[in-house]
Amino acid sequence: MTRVHNFNAGPAALPLPALERARDELVDFQGTGMSIMEHSHRGKTYEAVHHEAGALLRTLLGISDDYAVLFLQGGASQQFAMVPMNLLRPDQSADYVLTGVWSEKALSEAKLVGKARTAATTAVDGRYTRVPKQSELELDPAAAYVHLTSNNTIFGTQWPAFPSTGEVPAVCDMSSDILSRRFDVSRFGLIYAGAQKNLGPSGLVVVIVRKDLVAAGRKDIPKIFRYATHAENDSLYNTPPTFAIYLLRNVLLWTESLGGLAAIEEQNRKKGELLYGAIDRLASFYRCPVERESRSLMNVVYRLPSEELEAKFVSEATKAGLVGLKGHRSVGGIRASLYNAVSLEDVSALVSFMESFAAKNG
Repeated sequence: MTRVHNFNAGPAALPLPALERARDELVDFQGTGMSIMEHSHRGKTYEAVHHEAGALLRTLLGISDDYAVLFLQGGASQQFAMVPMNLLRPDQSADYVLTGVWSEKALSEAKLVGKARTAATTAVDGRYTRVPKQSELELDPAAAYVHLTSNNTIFGTQWPAFPSTGEVPAVCDMSSDILSRRFDVSRFGLIYAGAQKNLGPSGLVVVIVRKDLVAAGRKDIPKIFRYATHAENDSLYNTPPTFAIYLLRNVLLWTESLGGLAAIEEQNRKKGELLYGAIDRLASFYRCPVERESRSLMNVVYRLPSEELEAKFVSEATKAGLVGLKGHRSVGGIRASLYNAVSLEDVSALVSFMESFAAKNG
């Protein structure tokens, strides 16, 4: 079996040990005579996996008992609506910090639910090349919450450190960099993350929400969309995506085996330094459009001298076993997603290809 170097933005690379365990347990899970996918979500066999995944996530992220950990469906896009549905009351407004396409979408959904405003934006002609400074945030001290997007997959920007939101709860979409570095969960009122980058397969979204916000959530919305419903039922109110949660459990065990977030963060910094170092070293051929202090360690975007060369780069890279490098259709260019399961060896292979390609085409 030959596995490619997978730089897809999501669904993305998964750790091989997590996949191999799933392969070995796929038909017969723990001698039960059936797959975990075939087990009832009300049965003890699946519930053990469900609870283990939650406990591992709490340990790895340092989540206190003040927070509920929810396993939901609908992806981060559904959370664009669920957050204001639960937290935004008719007499309040919410602040949104715009740093890319996904934060724009989140604001648009919030405006369908209630009052929401732009507290800061770094867009220039529809493009984002940096995240705002603390001094650029025009926050409403009476806002229901402040919404942030920690990492921007399309434009390749990331908050190097999170801004202060004062007494207003911070809500953060961490879909593309959760579990990639250490951070203080207690600084946030709510965190949500689609699983298909660093946590597991698509079909699952993790929500980490302060219990006081759950208790104060609106009751005039359908039960299925209330955080309280899922918190009270341990994410088992309806049938959860059981196989996705099982694979999340496998990924979290792999993360723990490497040494947790400290080890993962160190590895991710090494990968970023290697790839950005190559881009900067070969600056006559490759160009990163992101301001240095806002560069993402998860999604590295760069341009070549022409779109024709970019198309040739993607084509030849794919033939060489380097896949998923085409930039988002809205911005073009090249994008290498360096999620946790992408190894330093994968990045080294990409850098070697980049050096060779530049030498032949520069």
